[in-house]
Amino acid sequence: MTKSIPNILLIYTGGTIGMIKDVETGALRAFDFNNLLLRIPELKLLDCNIKTISFAEPIDSSNMKPKYWVDIAEIIESNYDNIDGYVVLHGSDTMSYSASALSFMLENLSKPVIFTGSQLPIGDLRTDAKENLITSIQIAALQHYNKPVIKEVGLYFEYKLYRGNRTTKVNAEHFEAFSSPNYPDLVESGVHLKVNYDSLYKPNLRQSLIVHKHLEKDIAIIKLFPGILSTTIQSILNTENLKGVILETYGSGNCTTENWFIELLNEAIKKGIYVVNVTQCLGGSVSMGQYETSSKLKKIGVISGKNSTTEAALSKLMYLLGQNISAKDFKTKYETSLRGEIN
Repeated sequence: MTKSIPNILLIYTGGTIGMIKDVETGALRAFDFNNLLLRIPELKLLDCNIKTISFAEPIDSSNMKPKYWVDIAEIIESNYDNIDGYVVLHGSDTMSYSASALSFMLENLSKPVIFTGSQLPIGDLRTDAKENLITSIQIAALQHYNKPVIKEVGLYFEYKLYRGNRTTKVNAEHFEAFSSPNYPDLVESGVHLKVNYDSLYKPNLRQSLIVHKHLEKDIAIIKLFPGILSTTIQSILNTENLKGVILETYGSGNCTTENWFIELLNEAIKKGIYVVNVTQCLGGSVSMGQYETSSKLKKIGVISGKNSTTEAALSKLMYLLGQNISAKDFKTKYETSLRGEIN
C-alpha cells in the first residue's frame, strides 16, 4: 500500500502560543500564521502538508464562549473531506473547556482534533510553543494503513497527549500545565512517540460525522463550601430560565444534610432544573449513596457526574440540554459515557 502524505489543518483561535513581542514597544501581539514556516522552519521537516486558518480576530481564551466552539466545529466540518487531522491553537486557561465541548459537538469523529498552546509566546527564547506545536502536528499526522491513529479530541501539552474531555488545567506557572487525573495518557513524547493504544477512543467508523451546534448556556456552577448560605443557593436556583446546575460537592459526592439545602435542590428538580453532582477533588469519582451525606441527593434525583471533570460535566450539560432530550431519558443519557468522558 502506498503511504499517503497527511493533510493537517492548523486552526489558530488566539492565545499565548501565537504571540510575538513587538520590537519597539515590547507588547505581545498575534503574528500572521500564514507566515508560520518563517517562524518555525522545522515544520518543513514534517512528513505532512500543513494548511493554516485563523480566526478573523484572535481571542484571549478568557473570552472563550460557545459561539467560538461552533466556529471551530464549522471549520472542521467544512474541511472534513480534505483534511486528515486538525491542530487547534488555543489559550491554555479555557482549553479544557473547549476540548471537552468539541468532543461532544463532534459526534462520530474519526479523525484527530488536537488542542495545544503554550505558557510562553512563540517568539520567547525559552518558549514551550515550538515543541507543543511540532509534536501536536506529528500526532495529528500519525497514520496506520493510511488511517488516523487518533480518532478523538485530544489535548497535547508538555510531552503528553490526553483525552481532551478528561483534562483540567492545574498550573499557571509550570510548562506541565494540565493533568488527566482519572484517565491515562494517550501518547507520551520522548525519543519516540509512545502510543497507549488500549486507551484510545474507538468510534463507530461506519457512522458519518454529525456536528452539533446548539449549546444551552442557561446553566450555573455551585461550589459548596462550609458555611454556604441558603440565600446564596436560593438566588442561583431562582435565576430566570435556569436549565441546569453543576453542583461541586465534597469527596465522593457528599454535601450538607441540612433540610433547607435538600429542600431547595428538590424544589429545583421538580421545576425541571437538572442538577449534576461532581466532586471538588482533582481525582476520584462521585458515588452517591456511599455515605449518608450523599444518599439524600440520590433520593431526590440528582444526576451523578461520576468521575468527570467539571469542564466535561459543564460542556456535556450544555450539549445534552441542546438536544431536546425528554426529562425521562435525560438522567440515563447523562450518566452514560458518550465520548469516553467517564468510566
